[in-house]
Amino acid sequence: MAEPSRTTPSVAVSSRRTVLACVGTACAAVLAGCSTYNSNNGGVAGSQPTESASSSAAPAGSASGGAAAPAALASTSDVPVGGGKILTDKKIVLTQPKSGEFHGFSATCTHAGCTVGSVSDGTINCPCHGSRFSVTNGAVVTGPATSPLPPVNVKVQGTSIVQA
Repeated sequence: MAEPSRTTPSVAVSSRRTVLACVGTACAAVLAGCSTYNSNNGGVAGSQPTESASSSAAPAGSASGGAAAPAALASTSDVPVGGGKILTDKKIVLTQPKSGEFHGFSATCTHAGCTVGSVSDGTINCPCHGSRFSVTNGAVVTGPATSPLPPVNVKVQGTSIVQA
């Protein structure tokens, strides 16, 4: 009685190994690209004459010291008086309760973690369950949220709003 022939699935193993090796190489290339992008500051507000200063020393202390200016979040003209602008990519909402008074808050609702959807009539509005927050201080105006939106420190530099 002849035994069934046992063949090694070498083609499948080689293909699997090749795919895994390619995926690993691709991941390494993406990580290297991200590292380069971050070290170059993405080309935003990057080339100031103070390039010789250590980039890790810039955030400490005040902005007076010749450090590169932080990237603008928005222009002051982008944020209407009594309203705001939601920066979904940065998870920040900027508001202007009174002319010339700007505030920043987390754009993540404290009730269920949804991103807020609009700013109108003096409130920051969450589309998921109807929570509303004050444009002045992020306090809950209407629940179900019970905690205010956390503040994000922002300041105006010229006509730009930057994260402080």
